[in-house]
Parts: sequence; C-alpha cells; structure tokens
Amino acid sequence: MMTHHSLTQLRALKLDGMARAFEEQLTLTSSDSLSFEERFGLLVDREITWRDSKRLARLLKAARLKSVSACLEDIDYRASRSLDRRLIASLASGDWIRAAQNVLLTAKTGCGKTWLACALGNQACRQGFSVQYVRLPRLIEELRVAHGDGSFSRRLAQLARTDIVILDDWGLTALDQTARSDLLELLDDRVGTRSTIVTSQLPVKHWHDYLADPTLADAILDRLVHQAHKLELKGESLRKNDNADAVR
Repeated sequence: MMTHHSLTQLRALKLDGMARAFEEQLTLTSSDSLSFEERFGLLVDREITWRDSKRLARLLKAARLKSVSACLEDIDYRASRSLDRRLIASLASGDWIRAAQNVLLTAKTGCGKTWLACALGNQACRQGFSVQYVRLPRLIEELRVAHGDGSFSRRLAQLARTDIVILDDWGLTALDQTARSDLLELLDDRVGTRSTIVTSQLPVKHWHDYLADPTLADAILDRLVHQAHKLELKGESLRKNDNADAVR
C-alpha cells in the first residue's frame, strides 16, 4: 500500500522518471544490495535523464527541422567538399550561439547545405537552445499575411525569442520592398542577442545585388554578415547518389 502511495505521489509531483526507476527497483533483486543513498541517487539520475529527454523532444518538435535525423556526427568530410573540421568542431561547442554569431552556408543545389544547417540546429537543441527552421520564401509570405491579420508583431516577437532561426533558400525568390523591410526588422531584433543560420545557392558576395536596394541591403548585411562564420560547400550534388541520407 505504501509503495502504491509513493508512486502516486511521485507522478502527482510530475517526477515520472523517478517513478519509473522506483518501479524498476521494486522488480530487480539486485537493487536489494544497494544502500539507501545509492538507490536514491539512481532515482535522481533517472529523473534528470527523463527531463533532459523530454526537453530535447520538445525542442526538436518546435524546431521543425527539414532533415530531422541530421546530426554533426554523420557529416561527410570528403576532401572535395572543402569542409573545415576545426570549424565544425568549434560550431559543435555552441560558443557561437552564446556569442550571438551567425552561420552562412552557401553551395550549389544538392551539396548538403540544408542538411548541415539542420545538423547544427539538432546540435543546438541537444544543448538546450531553441531553434526554428523556415524557408525564407515561405516566411516572407507568412509575414505578408501577418500584416493583414494583425499578427505581424507577435510573429516577430516569437522569432526574436528563438535562439537560432534557420533561414533556408535565401536568394531563391525576389524580394519586394515590404519583404526587404520585414527581413530587416527580423534581423534587427536578433543582432547581438540571437543567432541566425542562412543557406543559399548564391555566394555571399552576390547578396547585396540580390537585395536590390542599396540602403536596405547595407543595413541587412551589416546585421547578418559581419559576425558570421562562412561555410562554402564544394563538389558535385550529393543527390546523384539517389539517397536522401547522402545529402550531408
């Protein structure tokens, strides 16, 4: 009776990890040889692991990564891709996020820039940072609609609170004046406080021309490029392997 009451109390306190570990200890005779301190320590460890797992699952769900299984451990470092292992190791530490720096990934289509961006997002989630993936053309359309329904400020505030925003497919579609202004608002909220990952088929040197407004282009790139790590992937399209997992 006391055991059942303890399990009920643990669950009422939302200590589900401890509750499960307690149930396991009741069924394992090997637990009898452990001291109270050892058994209690195992319960606490399980609760921490349980909470960490739930937090990671919540962060990954909110991130909506395009490549949900992408992770830095699976990066293909073949020489033709020109990937700097030391830079990847530095990014894996998460210090760039704490310093509110950006990552700019450029390459021809199929070279794995979106996959790598998602792998960096996955790594950030594992370290407890919030992430949100979005294709820039879709975000621009979303913000256009938000102007009309009154949710624009709320959406910008939500993005401003996110530790990393991944802007995929930068430069894929032309931007009008409103879109350029919205992009500046988005980046201005993040400069110096949050990090942004951008993927693009266009080399960074062509971004100013792409934005097609010298004044706004200067302002946007000032907030994005100067405090950024640049990765330019080389080589042929990995999709030629006819394997989605190969695009990494």
